[in-house]
Amino acid sequence: MTSTAQRLAEIRGDVPPRRHNARTIAALTGNPGCARRAVLDSAGVDKPKLAERVGFPARFGQSRFAITRGNAFEAQVKADGGAELLRLVAERLGVDPGGPATWTDLGADDRPGQPGQPGQPDRSARSRAALAAAAPTGAGDDPAALFDHPLLGLDVAGQRVHLEPDLVAARLAGRFHVVEVKSFPVIDGQADPGKVAAAAIQSAVYVLALRELLAAEGHDPELVSSDVLLVCPRDFANQPVASLVDVRKQLLVLRRQLDRMARIDDLLAEVPAGFTADPAADPADLRRSLLSVPARYAPECLAACELAYFCRHATRAETATLGRPVREALGGVATVAEALALAAGEHAGEPEQAEAAALLRAAARLRADALAGQTA
Repeated sequence: MTSTAQRLAEIRGDVPPRRHNARTIAALTGNPGCARRAVLDSAGVDKPKLAERVGFPARFGQSRFAITRGNAFEAQVKADGGAELLRLVAERLGVDPGGPATWTDLGADDRPGQPGQPGQPDRSARSRAALAAAAPTGAGDDPAALFDHPLLGLDVAGQRVHLEPDLVAARLAGRFHVVEVKSFPVIDGQADPGKVAAAAIQSAVYVLALRELLAAEGHDPELVSSDVLLVCPRDFANQPVASLVDVRKQLLVLRRQLDRMARIDDLLAEVPAGFTADPAADPADLRRSLLSVPARYAPECLAACELAYFCRHATRAETATLGRPVREALGGVATVAEALALAAGEHAGEPEQAEAAALLRAAARLRADALAGQTA
């Protein structure tokens, strides 16, 4: 075991590293400036268990009802060898599919009793061979190909992570397209922006993994389109509708964060020697240890990080707790107490705080006028 691996094992405690998946990799990009999360995720710490141990359990997750509904909708969309899915995707791309597509279920030969179980070398090899062979030849008459349950791989902080996109469509408009099937509805042509954003970054994980697979097989990684097909139910029915989502921005953020985690030695150099996230440690020691590594809490963390409630509690006196817009507007004003003092005119503040101080005083006057109007 290398010194880096040994240090990460010491941080994690006497437990195996928690494996990442597409959702957790996508969540890494939500707050790339947070050193605390980068270290914990690089070490493979079980953050849900750690959050419970320090007294701030995570309060989010996907319900069983939502999972069941999603599985049923996905099965409906993929029925009949993906005929309806191919029509939707080709129509959205504005291309002629050129007849029926070939359908390959890459999870069909999993070991009995373990369908869809990721991490099997034979399935990974099947996926690699099938997807590489489906690269467009340039002749223009290649039939479309749909691959269900492909198993892709991506390196995250030295660990090989297995990823399973819903579907990969090949040879449509001469490129590969990742297809994600989600059960949240598109109502009057609009879907929940937060859910679309989460689907986009998760899809970017698959795009990156597929590009790396093709590059390793000697193909141009740009054969994988950055336009992802998102298939959702229309309105309140189960009629599927396809939308194009451009994930170029998400790919850039994802690459930066994965590159940062790959330089784990640089991260560890800033971590105190006694830092631990061992869930067997005393909760008080764990809380002190976590606070010794800087975090970058924002309200958005509540939907993406299991330790968000702990970090929010620890930073409750800081202006950053109120969100990124407030933090940016009050640049140089670190604490709520300092902001209130500037608003009240109790002190002028430092020269670099002049703009924020003026903004706070103006807000205080508006509040006072509003309160006066209510009592008049």
